[in-house]
Amino acid sequence: MNEKSKRLRTISIMFLLTLTGKVLGLVRDMLMGRYFGTGPVADAFFVASQVPRNFFDAIFASAISASFIPVFNEYLEKEGREEAFRLASSFITLMALLTTALAAAGMVFAGPLASFQAGGFSEAALALCTGLLRTLFPTIIFTGLAFSMVGVLQSLGEFNVPALLSTVSNGIIILYYFTLCNRFGVWGLAAAYLLGWAMQAAVQVPSMHRLGYRYRPALTHPGLKKVFALMASVMVSTWIQPVNMVVSTRYASGLYPDSGVSAMTYANTLYTILAGVLVLSVSNVIFPELSRLAVSEQGEDFGALVSSSIRSLLFLLIPMTVGLMTIAEPLVRLLYDWGEWTAEGTRLTSEALMLLSLGMAGYGIQTILSRAFYAFQSGKAPLIAGIVSIAVNLVLCQLTRSAGIGGLALAASLAATVPAVLLLAAMGRTYKGLLTKKLLGDLLRMLAAALIMGGAVLAVRFGLQGVAGDGLAGRAVLVLAPVCVGVAVYFPLAWLFRVPEMGQVVEMVRRRK
Repeated sequence: MNEKSKRLRTISIMFLLTLTGKVLGLVRDMLMGRYFGTGPVADAFFVASQVPRNFFDAIFASAISASFIPVFNEYLEKEGREEAFRLASSFITLMALLTTALAAAGMVFAGPLASFQAGGFSEAALALCTGLLRTLFPTIIFTGLAFSMVGVLQSLGEFNVPALLSTVSNGIIILYYFTLCNRFGVWGLAAAYLLGWAMQAAVQVPSMHRLGYRYRPALTHPGLKKVFALMASVMVSTWIQPVNMVVSTRYASGLYPDSGVSAMTYANTLYTILAGVLVLSVSNVIFPELSRLAVSEQGEDFGALVSSSIRSLLFLLIPMTVGLMTIAEPLVRLLYDWGEWTAEGTRLTSEALMLLSLGMAGYGIQTILSRAFYAFQSGKAPLIAGIVSIAVNLVLCQLTRSAGIGGLALAASLAATVPAVLLLAAMGRTYKGLLTKKLLGDLLRMLAAALIMGGAVLAVRFGLQGVAGDGLAGRAVLVLAPVCVGVAVYFPLAWLFRVPEMGQVVEMVRRRK
């Protein structure tokens, strides 16, 4: 099996495992909607669960995803496994201490943080949010430990266990809904979240041990200087998604009576499942490989891997964008519109989802290119792109807030697209083969196939709308039938339009036969 086939096989397995976890996350949120709807309790819980995650993403995610993995791979290549393990032990120790300190500070200042994040909440919802925030802030300790071990495992070629983490945590939370939710309510849900995140760290320990890693507490290692020097320059670029989500949440909290935040969160969850699973599966697999190619100075192979990754992503993200825009409303009704859910919740969530989907391609491109720059231990271009993106989102949210939740979702999509354009320009100056007329022509063919597909999907959706009932079966038909038609139209059109990625798929199928 050649290297490209091995990479595709790894990505495919990781995609399926990650998708499983994300689907369970969707079930988790469906149960949240069923038990708590889009009212003040749901809004309070969503803000309380987002704040610790946003703090972690803003401060520590860059140290792990953007800084630790390239330096760890450099030590693996040049100094050997034992020295790389010593660096990992020092890093894990430091992460544990820093996240513990941040969790303690967050619990102390939970009131001001809740007021800042959700200033539009009612007094009762704000008080509930503050209490839940104190309960949930320790999740960042477990997240820091889990992500640190993910960096080690992925660098050593183990991708399956890290891909199972969300399956473990979401499984625990879903179990809570079916067993104890009626008794302990939203406070028990917070405890289930804590347990789920703790298990994300615990399940990785056997794999770390199997690969020869033994934890030895330490706080000093020369490699830490490289990690934090790189972290200083790339931190802001990793803030794009969490900071923009904070901005959107802050504006959404004042738009509707205690329902804007939950509608935006439900929409973002669906968006993350559909776009994030694919993008993160590809980027997580290629990042350690990009880091090794950068260390060994194989520039031609590096550029080829970046280019093929972007093209493959866009081949799937473009039709996903068009398809999601056409079936946003029936999808939301199928997944969420049960129990305490309201028609207004469906309207708000589907409107946000439809416009969030416009940012899929930008999200995919900026994720891949950011990892490419980090692999070279260079964060200047992602830093500039991140600052510009956050500024664009702030300005657009202010300008579009009169348009409601749709305006905020559109602002988020444009803010995801801006850094992609900037990073493409920066990377294109280094690798001239990245931006070509052929690429533009191929993208236009993908878009043409996707738009024709979108027309077919809409025709099927509206044709069935008056026939299908409002029960589970009828709602499922309104989603699944258009999706099947979309698949049946897009891929043959891509082959007819001579899109290279479709030709590669056909050739791989022929070889397997």
